[in-house]
Amino acid sequence: MPEPVRVALLVTCLVDLFRPSVGFAAVALLEAAGCTVEVPRAQTCCGQPAYNSGDRVDAKRIARQVIEAFAGYDYVVAPSGSCAGMIRVHYPQLFADEPETLAAAQGLAARTYELVSFLVDVRGVNSVAACWERSATYHDACSGLRELGVKAQPRLLLASIEGLRLCELASVDVCCGFGGTFCVKYPEISDKMVADKGAEIAATGAEAVLAGDLGCLLNIAGKLARLGSPVEVRHIAEVLAGMTSETPAIGKPAGSL
Repeated sequence: MPEPVRVALLVTCLVDLFRPSVGFAAVALLEAAGCTVEVPRAQTCCGQPAYNSGDRVDAKRIARQVIEAFAGYDYVVAPSGSCAGMIRVHYPQLFADEPETLAAAQGLAARTYELVSFLVDVRGVNSVAACWERSATYHDACSGLRELGVKAQPRLLLASIEGLRLCELASVDVCCGFGGTFCVKYPEISDKMVADKGAEIAATGAEAVLAGDLGCLLNIAGKLARLGSPVEVRHIAEVLAGMTSETPAIGKPAGSL
């Protein structure tokens, strides 16, 4: 096991508001990997919605607060490729015209990771002690895949789960149609994309679909529910941490485990 490190958890807005259990699962996984985990109370949104909408003024204002809130930690970890990607890839771009802030943005970017990538690539975790008797398929969320190179890492850890059988999607790297504000601006296109994703999930015959970004999962869960699909939708962190018996699937009411 590598030397202990001090990690700050970037909870993310969606986890905080819709699925706190993902945050608790992330803490459990990080602690099992030898990390001291803290959750800075001053953290807010990473600024991605403003940035993607072209509002650089507000995006910078939010980013400055994030840079300050997460200063001094060895690493910053988020259970979301999109939020981690915002900090790691776009913060340096955002402050390219402000040399006095750029160095701090670059420093934070270099220390920020998506959860599963951090566990595998930084902490050297290659297995977990979880058991889940399911057939499952995995959706590669766009930001984690394209901005951070998160693809092999989740599959490595999922392969170590006792009882889990992974069924790959035919178009595993195709967007589910969420895209943050994209699904609001272009609802018809978004709905067609998630309908296609739902059909591919059904074609695998899997009992569950997993991913590392809650936005994608909420979008997929909503569509599957409207289609009357029995497929279970979960964040990978909950499965890796062995917390599936404690929380209902995403989109399911409490008590419907």
